[in-house]
Amino acid sequence: MTGDDRAVAKTYVPTEQKSAWSEHADELDMSQSEYLRTMVQAGRRGFLDDHEEGGSGDATPGGSGLENRVLESVSAADVVSWDRLVEELSGDFEDRLDDAVQSLVEGGKIRHDPRQGGYVRQEDR
Repeated sequence: MTGDDRAVAKTYVPTEQKSAWSEHADELDMSQSEYLRTMVQAGRRGFLDDHEEGGSGDATPGGSGLENRVLESVSAADVVSWDRLVEELSGDFEDRLDDAVQSLVEGGKIRHDPRQGGYVRQEDR
């Protein structure tokens, strides 16, 4: 990417929120710009996954999109059990969680510890 391919984006947030973002960026060993780009893109992906174009414009992300996905699942069959709905609608989340965990492992931020039976945070060295 060249300098000509970039543009400035500005926003104003409460001081406490900016501090929290700065701390989280430091924990992830990211610049604030990199952190904001990453978080906005991650949020957009989740938002776009849960919303259909031309939706209600609801201020609650995921609200109408999830309802639409439930309706689609129920329309595809006469009866859909709760467990089946959970299975159908949670797959996207599991895939995104797996991607996030793999990225953190590859980045040395967490590791799997079989003795503890799960993932643990890597100590900063």
